[in-house]
Amino acid sequence: MQISTIRCKLMQIVFCGRGFFKQGQTPLVQIVAFSVYIYTCPSVSPIRLYKIIIIQTGSFDGNKTVIERRYSDFEKLHKNLLKDFDEEMEDLTFPKKCLTGNFTEEMINERKLAFRDYLGFLYSMKCVRRSKKFIDFLIRPEMEEAYGCLRGGQYTKALEIFVQVIALQEKLTKHSPVLIVPTLCALVVCHKDLENLASAYEYGEKALLHLQMHGGHRYYVPLLETMITLAYELGKDFLSLQEKLEESKAKRNQIKVFTLKELTVREYIQ
Repeated sequence: MQISTIRCKLMQIVFCGRGFFKQGQTPLVQIVAFSVYIYTCPSVSPIRLYKIIIIQTGSFDGNKTVIERRYSDFEKLHKNLLKDFDEEMEDLTFPKKCLTGNFTEEMINERKLAFRDYLGFLYSMKCVRRSKKFIDFLIRPEMEEAYGCLRGGQYTKALEIFVQVIALQEKLTKHSPVLIVPTLCALVVCHKDLENLASAYEYGEKALLHLQMHGGHRYYVPLLETMITLAYELGKDFLSLQEKLEESKAKRNQIKVFTLKELTVREYIQ
């Protein structure tokens, strides 16, 4: 749903991961800020959606990310996180719905403030903000859409989504940059199939940089094979890549290795 194409009633709250620490906790080094808008769209009334704008503070961030979630998505996140972090979240209250008056101005304003505190508290806890469940809440719906487009051959549309998502992924996975390798490789596949070879090679270089210390990663060999082809077609040095590939294959002794595209289309299958 494109927010710009519909008339929505917006109410803004702004909050960040600062100020939600228990006594003795260390303040965050990287602070991610969220701007949240609650809006109603006539086509799905009375359902209200939460539009979340996410940026990295401390310096100019030209890669802000915009996502949309429903109240039910927040409920699911909370239940899933409690399974792993029940003790850490014991002081956290989830904003509940009321039997009546859910759509009054007063109730909506209260819920805005409640979700500000709720998400701020979650992000302030290292164990939560680094968890797969929290990260999935912020990127999985968009990832599923992007990979669905890729599998359907809609490479241009897939690219648009991947570019937006990877900007957020990079903010969320600074503790383990190798986590963005599959997305970088998806960008390689899209650009390659659109014959944007230079762009494909550029994203491939970024992925290889993250894989320097992860030679056993499932994407390493398929990516090297693709990069060799791209380097040859672009007139770049491919011999060093070939050496790395032969060295890796000798260590792995694998009979069957998927191509980069075969591996990529297997991601985020519902």
